[in-house]
Amino acid sequence: MAMYRLLSAALFLSLAAGVANAQSAVPPGQGDPFKDTSMLKPPPGVRVAIIEWEDLECPACSHAFPVVHAAIAKYKIPLIRYDFQIPGHIWSHEASLYARYLQDKVSPELATDYRRQVFATQYQIASKDDLHAFTVKFFQTNHQQLPFVLDPTGQFEKEVTADKALGEKLGLVHTPTLIVATQKHWVQVVDTSSLYSVIDTALAQTAGGAATASAPVKKTAPTTTAHKKTS
Repeated sequence: MAMYRLLSAALFLSLAAGVANAQSAVPPGQGDPFKDTSMLKPPPGVRVAIIEWEDLECPACSHAFPVVHAAIAKYKIPLIRYDFQIPGHIWSHEASLYARYLQDKVSPELATDYRRQVFATQYQIASKDDLHAFTVKFFQTNHQQLPFVLDPTGQFEKEVTADKALGEKLGLVHTPTLIVATQKHWVQVVDTSSLYSVIDTALAQTAGGAATASAPVKKTAPTTTAHKKTS
């Protein structure tokens, strides 16, 4: 961890000369060959944010989820989350639609809890029918009524599709893809064990700037993850 702290600090210091959106990664040399990185920045007025693309059927995303959410709780920084389903994952697209329904129609907190419990139950979900049974139980437990037609206007489908398009624009090659971004610099966090040290360095580099946001940012426009086929 101490080594990662030194490496992440060196990465940010090397960027301090003012090169905007210069790519770096922790550990060094393990970053992905992104294409258009213009979206890798926090919302206006936010010093530091975590940007994440995830696939609800991805085991590596399940592993990263508690680390990422512990980090946003500790540092009071926003999480900008996008969905990106991997070809061959048979139920993750539907899971994303359920999560979007909860986020937009019920509450972002319940949507996050749904994602948390889906990740925790991945090993028991082998089909769309399994996912539906899990979701019905989740809704009942949380005193919600699962609508007969989840997405009558196609709103949630458009949101998930827009997330995928944004990931393709970035050139994603795996999920989770984790970015710690400031207004001028960003670092891809390949090893989640180094996430805290990268955030520490980003906050130190932006000290004296605008305050961080205290809650996850909800996307206000269509904009969102691919994961290695070995996951």
